[in-house]
Amino acid sequence: MAPVTTTQRTVLAGARVVLPSGVVDGGRVTVEGTRIASVGPALGADTVSGNGSGPRPDDVVVDLGAGHLVVPGFVDIHNHGGGGASFTSGTAEDVLKGVQTHREHGTTTLVVSTVTESMDFLVRRAGMLSELVEQGDIAGIHYEGPFISPCRKGAHDESLLRDPDPADVRTLIDAARGTAKMVTLAAELPGGIDSVRLLAERGVIAAIGHTDATYEQTVEAIDAGATVATHLFNAMPPLAHRAPGPIPALLEDERVTIELVNDGTHLHPSVLELAFGSAGADRVAFITDAMDAAGFGDGMYELGPLRVEVREGVARLADTGTIAGSTLTLDTAFKRAVTVDRLSLPDAVRAISTTPARLIGLADRTGSLEPGKDADLVVLTPDLTVTAVMRQGTWILHP
Repeated sequence: MAPVTTTQRTVLAGARVVLPSGVVDGGRVTVEGTRIASVGPALGADTVSGNGSGPRPDDVVVDLGAGHLVVPGFVDIHNHGGGGASFTSGTAEDVLKGVQTHREHGTTTLVVSTVTESMDFLVRRAGMLSELVEQGDIAGIHYEGPFISPCRKGAHDESLLRDPDPADVRTLIDAARGTAKMVTLAAELPGGIDSVRLLAERGVIAAIGHTDATYEQTVEAIDAGATVATHLFNAMPPLAHRAPGPIPALLEDERVTIELVNDGTHLHPSVLELAFGSAGADRVAFITDAMDAAGFGDGMYELGPLRVEVREGVARLADTGTIAGSTLTLDTAFKRAVTVDRLSLPDAVRAISTTPARLIGLADRTGSLEPGKDADLVVLTPDLTVTAVMRQGTWILHP
């Protein structure tokens, strides 16, 4: 009889582990190959997994120590770059450099976002980015622009904006070869509602953002199939008591997931608390909306065709001072969620991992620590600083 070979397993032990059921003190996560084999209480106790596998003599046990925390890998669905590299205009090597920067900060799943450019440029860009999706380096493409309102353009070149003609939307979706995850548009523009319906029919998320829509127009867009609010509060009319605009429509509808940029610049903590309290962790996706400077430093950068100055970590258009994305990484967003916003660990994990993973159709693979899912996880020190990152069973940062 041929000898039976087994794959060596890694057991992370001794830390607090955030599971879908709650926080387990002194818990463990067992990784075999690229997958989570089991999760549960202290080593030697019964596991939470369905296979009942106990410790083995050849297990590699990593004792993380009391006070450390193990959470699922972070999932960012709105990101324009990092590490000095641009997702919007850089080469494939640039994109991979930026992705690596965010991985080192705990983001194991990342959707790459474009900015407003010509249609020809975006079609070519989609061809390159779709190859990276097919290789497993990124999780999909998010088109932010050009189908947005000139009244709420933010850091987008107004000369390149266009109405969301369904034919143009279809062109960009087709160019992505099945890898488009989301399109941000202003549904009040001509063709907007028809484009929302088209996206819903094609299985692509229609996100309402950079919009000047009324409350009623926003409700119509949600009923047509829009399911995401792009960086809620930013690049849209503020809430007013007689002309409420899009914000309450997006907050009140359970079909809508709201993006929040938790960097202390885009949103006052009280506003974030208001939004989170209204929507709940199952409807919030923390995003970075990061640009090149994330994880890199102050200086002059380009965001698409526009020049951006980053000073003291805040990115603004050099000529107007308009906020131009962020320099945020999701580990900072997670730490702020717990220490500044006073969210519970399970709620913070849902907003930064579970909910965005579900939104982009990857809940069966990532977003929570459960047996059978990809071994995507982050280890944090007691003060919530990232000390180790694993992606699909491979250490990005070793503890």
